[in-house]
Amino acid sequence: IADYITKKVSDKLSGMCKTQREDYEKYWDDISPFIKYGCLKDSKFSERMMDYILYKDIDGKYCTLKEYLPEEENSEEAKSEETAPEIDIEEDDAAGEETPKEPEKTVVYYVTDEQQQSQYINLFREAGQNAVILKHNIDTAFITHVERENEKLKFQRIDADLDQSQKEENDAEDLSEKTEKLSTLFHQAVGNDKLQVKLEKLKNTSVSSLLTLSEEGRRMQEMMKMYNMYGMDESMFAPDQTLILNLNHVLVQKLLADTAGEHKDLICQQLYDLARIANKPLTSEEMTAFIARSNEILQIVAGE
Repeated sequence: IADYITKKVSDKLSGMCKTQREDYEKYWDDISPFIKYGCLKDSKFSERMMDYILYKDIDGKYCTLKEYLPEEENSEEAKSEETAPEIDIEEDDAAGEETPKEPEKTVVYYVTDEQQQSQYINLFREAGQNAVILKHNIDTAFITHVERENEKLKFQRIDADLDQSQKEENDAEDLSEKTEKLSTLFHQAVGNDKLQVKLEKLKNTSVSSLLTLSEEGRRMQEMMKMYNMYGMDESMFAPDQTLILNLNHVLVQKLLADTAGEHKDLICQQLYDLARIANKPLTSEEMTAFIARSNEILQIVAGE
């Protein structure tokens, strides 16, 4: 009976997606949590429905995963590679042994909060990139399920890293020296020695700083909260934070030119908080400090 019901429901939904796509999209936001839950609980239902799961992108357009992915990912050649994958071999210099090379994955970027992550969305739009919106509680478990079913896919939140298309070419050696200098400055100013600081030349010169969080650590924290694992220390799986400073922004340039300036700590703290605000809300104490510091900076500017 269970198999019969699974087939009837999946056939009805898939048929609607094929022949009544407009109506299917209208209902999708309401029915999607139940469909995704069914995929998680029933492998047969998942197999039947995976091609008919819709994803809404940052422009509000609905698409299946096949429609979202680049055309080459859905080509006959790509499909044949899935059935008979080639294993790349790289030599282990230390042991002199050959080890299988990890196959390159296609990244699907996603958004969990359109308002909070608006700055990252703007960077994506400017670079001609797209992302899907996944903001329901079940989505964390669901994308893990999709990744398990398709090893060539990797879901990554829009604030997990910067894509190469958003950056300009850098002189690695020059950036290394400047990064070391600013890392010391920021560690002292914000009182966090574990904060990773990275310099990049972003194409968008109006963005001074961004914060990126490791996908794995953040997902682990979310899963702990979902399953009410409050007995465990959340800091065990705290996502690695990286403060991205835009070398094309005038404020970062001035900070580099005068690392011993009178207001260096003030600028570092403000850049750090600006990056954090674009990532998640500050606590009440942090917001109070941010507002007080903003007023102090305005007074300095007005005095000059």
